[in-house]
Amino acid sequence: MSPSWPWFSQHQQLKPEHEMSIPQKSRFGKRFWIILGSVILVIAIALGVGLGVGLTRNSGGGGGGGGDNSPQPPPVNNTNATEGTFWRPEAGTSWQIVLQYALNDTTPDVAVYDIDLFTNPKSTIDNLHSLGRKVICYFSAGSYEDFRPDSSDFEKSDYGKGLDGWPGEWWLNTSSTNVRKIMTTRIELAKTKGCDGVDPDNVDGYDNDTGFDLTKESAVDFMTFMAIEAHSRNMSIGLKNAGGIVNSTLPMMQWQVNEQCVQYDECDSFTPFITNNKPVFHIEYPKSAPRISSADNTTFCDTSTDADFSTLLKNMNLDNWYQDC
Repeated sequence: MSPSWPWFSQHQQLKPEHEMSIPQKSRFGKRFWIILGSVILVIAIALGVGLGVGLTRNSGGGGGGGGDNSPQPPPVNNTNATEGTFWRPEAGTSWQIVLQYALNDTTPDVAVYDIDLFTNPKSTIDNLHSLGRKVICYFSAGSYEDFRPDSSDFEKSDYGKGLDGWPGEWWLNTSSTNVRKIMTTRIELAKTKGCDGVDPDNVDGYDNDTGFDLTKESAVDFMTFMAIEAHSRNMSIGLKNAGGIVNSTLPMMQWQVNEQCVQYDECDSFTPFITNNKPVFHIEYPKSAPRISSADNTTFCDTSTDADFSTLLKNMNLDNWYQDC
């Protein structure tokens, strides 16, 4: 921070008059300074153009898709996507999420467990049911992961650019017939294992540089497809992040799983779920985890921004550790 002007002026010391230097005539002529000024101007313009290009490339826009700033599409009114007798949790429902490994701790006394579809056997889900818990099964619907058992079912044309910061993972073309066939198979697997609902991740390709022309409209179309597939098997489905299509998908989603809306000051985008008595399963990743500082506790458990959200403080790897708010 720069010092204030009163402080700054009081601490300046003027040299005695006999010590002050007398300006000397410059040994460079007027022509030299004109040329030098022109060179500096050209360099500044070149740097400005280069910086502009760099910022554009990093903004998520351009030919690779991403950065869709269009209005939200209208709310979905397809009854196949919105109606059914599936489980409908209420706002404020308690929960735990563990994705780092197969669930090995069922002691947290919460109503809902969000666990990985592939790494957890049916027996784990049956055990949770015997304890009176509901089970949401997680899988990535919008990205290709090279370590999944069905990874060989994808075609090379199905996936585009890599997910920044996630090695071994690439964005999917969610309009691909083959991708949707694979997602149907995953939803069927969730049904076979007894999951009460599904948590499809990475459905916000419209807001990222994916290598495909994904838009909010295509995301809503994909979520409509997913909702129909889940509901036809009597399972619930939630929206993962994707604040740009909350109102569009709200009629067919039973909950929202949100990451870091407090950190990024965007919790207001997800309050329509609360208004409609649907839970926002909310995660924040404090840097001080697992030993939460009082400052982080105050920041991330501030109910003025996430009132009635089902908030958990977690490690970024989503292991067993958690703290609720």
